[in-house]
Amino acid sequence: MQNFKFGRELRLLTPGEFNTVFQQPFRAGSPLFTILCSKNNLDHPRLGLIIAKKRAKLAVDRNRIKRCIRENFRLQQHRLPAIDLVVMVKGPISDTENQELSKQLERLWNKICRHYSV
Repeated sequence: MQNFKFGRELRLLTPGEFNTVFQQPFRAGSPLFTILCSKNNLDHPRLGLIIAKKRAKLAVDRNRIKRCIRENFRLQQHRLPAIDLVVMVKGPISDTENQELSKQLERLWNKICRHYSV
């Protein structure tokens, strides 16, 4: 049975872990998100989030977006290869519905899976 928890081991925690993703990433983008990816030496993917105040002014909106991204990653983690992911927000995202956020993330996860399966 698969474990769908989003524990500490599935997160990018330190600045050094983020910097390794920024060195030479694979980029996947949509109108609302840019995801940077790089392989890791683990057997599972890890997620890091960057949501600027410039993109979502209110903390309520930033937290809602983070929850949506984490939940979507939690459900898709078993499909993803062993990579580190940094999700960055772009565009006017504050007024976007959760369903649209999830739809765009699904497309990006599929694009990333195709790239790393080749």
